[in-house]
Amino acid sequence: MSAETYRDAWGIPHLRADTPRELARAQGRVTARDRAWQLEVERHRAQGTSASFLGPEALSWDRLARRARLADTARRCFTALEQKDPETAAWVRAYADGVNEGLTETTHPAPNHRTLTHSTPTPPAPEFARTGLAPGHWDPWTPLGVWLATHILFAGFPAKLWREHVATHLGPEAVALFAADGPGTAGSNGWLVSGERTTTGHALIAGDPHRFIEDPGVYQQIHLSCPEFDVVGLAVPGVPGVAHFGHTGTVAWAITNAMADYQDLYRERLRRTGAGVEALGADGTWHRAARHTETIHVAGEDTVEVEIIETDRGPVIAGGPEGLDDGTPAALSLRYPPRVTADLGFGALLPLLRARRVADVDRALDAWAEPVNVVQAADTEGGLLHRVAGRVPVRPAANGLRPVPAWEPGHEWTGWHTPPRAGLTEGVAVMANQRGPSTPLGVEFAAPHRADRIAALLAGKEHWSASDMPAIHTDTHLASATPLLDHLATLTTETTPTTANTETTPTSLTPNAAALRDRLLAWDRRMDADSADAAAYAAVRSAVVRRLAAHPVLAPAAVAPAYPEVLQPWLALVPRVAYALEHLLRADDLYGIDRAATVRAALEEIAGRPPAGPWGDTHRLAPWRALPTAATAHGDEPGLSGDHDCVLCTSPVPGLTDRAARGPAARYVWDLADRENSRWVVPHGASGVPGSPHHRDQQPLWLDGELAPVVTDFDRLTKESDD
Repeated sequence: MSAETYRDAWGIPHLRADTPRELARAQGRVTARDRAWQLEVERHRAQGTSASFLGPEALSWDRLARRARLADTARRCFTALEQKDPETAAWVRAYADGVNEGLTETTHPAPNHRTLTHSTPTPPAPEFARTGLAPGHWDPWTPLGVWLATHILFAGFPAKLWREHVATHLGPEAVALFAADGPGTAGSNGWLVSGERTTTGHALIAGDPHRFIEDPGVYQQIHLSCPEFDVVGLAVPGVPGVAHFGHTGTVAWAITNAMADYQDLYRERLRRTGAGVEALGADGTWHRAARHTETIHVAGEDTVEVEIIETDRGPVIAGGPEGLDDGTPAALSLRYPPRVTADLGFGALLPLLRARRVADVDRALDAWAEPVNVVQAADTEGGLLHRVAGRVPVRPAANGLRPVPAWEPGHEWTGWHTPPRAGLTEGVAVMANQRGPSTPLGVEFAAPHRADRIAALLAGKEHWSASDMPAIHTDTHLASATPLLDHLATLTTETTPTTANTETTPTSLTPNAAALRDRLLAWDRRMDADSADAAAYAAVRSAVVRRLAAHPVLAPAAVAPAYPEVLQPWLALVPRVAYALEHLLRADDLYGIDRAATVRAALEEIAGRPPAGPWGDTHRLAPWRALPTAATAHGDEPGLSGDHDCVLCTSPVPGLTDRAARGPAARYVWDLADRENSRWVVPHGASGVPGSPHHRDQQPLWLDGELAPVVTDFDRLTKESDD
């Protein structure tokens, strides 16, 4: 095999090979060299074997992965891919082969693999020594398993459990009150500016995917070149090609989460028989369910046996014939498209790399499966694309709201929605998980604040350049502060008489509280890291959330049902109150809760404390690491600007923590006038190995809202490497 690896000043790999298959193998190998620990964690998570070295904390995920049949689904999808699209299957196989080669290498490149680099060789990942884990073997289907495990919770099917829970305990009207971007939802910003609105006359695409910030990062900057294509983009480590964000030189594309609903939960009635387990079907008869047991090894503890059951709807992910762990009679099966179709959409990956125009991107995306995305694309000839891509089943609306009874007819899937398309408005298109082209396909969407703010910023200038885009990426205006500030504005320093059957206005504000109120009403509503006013607002907001969540009328919803631990973040009351705070403060009535008194008490609580420091003192990055280290301590991560509803979306959970586990997992600007004028950045660096010079070298750029240059000229890369 012939392949070359170059590295730019940021350690980003630039790969060149003679064929797509050789290139995929090189991509797998370089990814294993840069991200060996990350790849092995993801492989084990896809297989449901991560507790074997991460311990009991990983057990709940492993149970879900086993019960949802993630690995088996990935195998089925790869087998179907081999039959339907053997070229892509061989390409994926080559990537897995490259990963296996890379995992066995140490600090020396393979003899037939030329490496030109600015830095010293990457040392082995220390996590292997800490856990005693040895790199394992990647099968050809493993990349599909990684993709599936990464995105199985993207459609937020656990939100259906929350809707059922809150409707049961607080009434059906509570579903609308708490409708909001949930605590586990991933989102993104993205915007397309047509050539008529740019300084070059060619389109710009920019944005940032919002995901849980992981260390190593969830995106890998990479450059893939062979005679058939030359692409720069953000790859998902463990998956070949460039799926979500790419630039081929003549066409570029980017995505956001469409917030579509494409996974269903069914309440199952199960019974044991001498032959196994049966499930009651919609035809009124009992049907044999597939059943077997699997063993999960847990580091430091006894092995755990898991019963795997699959009905005609899908695999049972919670409960069983005997109910939930607390004895509640319940069993839930999950129906998701790849399990039904044996197609994960990998047939789109090679056509995307080969795309030359938006029409090529459009055709490639017809094969897309999941996650369901809103896509924007532009090419050098002025072509533009704004569409939804992915597979969403046609079924009754009730399926999208809550778990539905498997034993009742009328909840079957009857086909697939045609992905909607959209155009531009005044030369721009903005996507930020708000209601838009994907509205017919979803239930809950993000509040419109980010999208509205981006649109307003773009409207403020007639012509835009690539260098202008970071100012939008890093905008910190918080429009969602309005409802709470409006409540603060109604508070007076005088006692106001009250009447029966209305929300009361309690005693007057103390001088300290009145001063804090006046200070917040004068605040510019920017969540800047160095802003003490932003910190004071956040403190009052958190106090309001805690007080609302603790109110006796909401107490029935505070005790979550005994679903698996991995699903509990969607069922916790405090985060739900936090993300629905706008709705709760604006509703005509909130179960008789005296919101004026609640806000007043929260204001007094914060006013009675010593003055807080700036927002960045408590609003710090909280990256997820499979193997926590001392670096995860509160003071060891940087302070951040932004907030959940800012364009700079660094998401705390008010009432629970100011720390931000979610945020921009990358930023990009794709310039269709000149690809070398494009820019990108990730939160940490190209390397996943602590101590590597490229482990965290991009973080200062990321924190300051700056971007690194995209380099695609191999002559320049060769010269820089020789220097």
